[in-house]
Amino acid sequence: MQVAAVQLLARSDPESNRERAESWIRAAAAEGADLVVLPELWPVGYFAFDAYRDAAESIPGPTTDWLAALADELSIHLHGGSLVERDDDGGSDANLYNTSVLFGPDGGLLCTYRKVHLFGYDSEESALLSPGSEACAVETDLGTVGLTTCYDLRFPELYRSLVDSGVEILLVTSAWPRERMDHWHLFTRTRAVENQSILVAANLTGSICDVELGGESVVVDPWGVERANAGRGERTVHTTVDLDEVRETRESFPALADRRL
Repeated sequence: MQVAAVQLLARSDPESNRERAESWIRAAAAEGADLVVLPELWPVGYFAFDAYRDAAESIPGPTTDWLAALADELSIHLHGGSLVERDDDGGSDANLYNTSVLFGPDGGLLCTYRKVHLFGYDSEESALLSPGSEACAVETDLGTVGLTTCYDLRFPELYRSLVDSGVEILLVTSAWPRERMDHWHLFTRTRAVENQSILVAANLTGSICDVELGGESVVVDPWGVERANAGRGERTVHTTVDLDEVRETRESFPALADRRL
């Protein structure tokens, strides 16, 4: 299967962000992508904290309806990145979540994941949003997929729980800052190799609210090898992966089977 990680510029302009995201999604589908993954909070720009409440919407809602229609039209699995989800009718006391969504090629919503680990260091995310409480592992036509978000990469127990649920493909939507890119590559490779899984991570790039985003969206194989890296600009990185690699890795080097809990 061909996977594509869309690396968008971080901008606090929802209309422009949607237009650019659609263009990149359509281009990825035209090039044969079976699975397309978008970055974290791309509609509003992760570090645009003052805009979170105004940008929040329910699921289903305008953004998820649009993403579902695109997935259906293009017949792709579409990980729509994440958006600020409002969990009620829009009142001022609504809980807000950083929620990622995965759609099937018929436009059906396969899974929603509310980010469990909210970032607090030099960020207002943990003050403005509520944490999720459940992991997301879902069987798809492509294999069993797990959804995670950015800061989650620092918490291996979440990824282990996904693998224990049968996950073979780990998806990461992210807004990882440029100053900690060594950690980005360390964690994406480690989460892939320790769980003997394919990992696809889409990151924002550019700058927003005086924060430089790192880009370098990656696809990592079960041995921890980066198969593709998007570099710094706004672009899509494509590569072909095969779930047989996951199964063969787990059989030939059965580290997961050797666990002692």
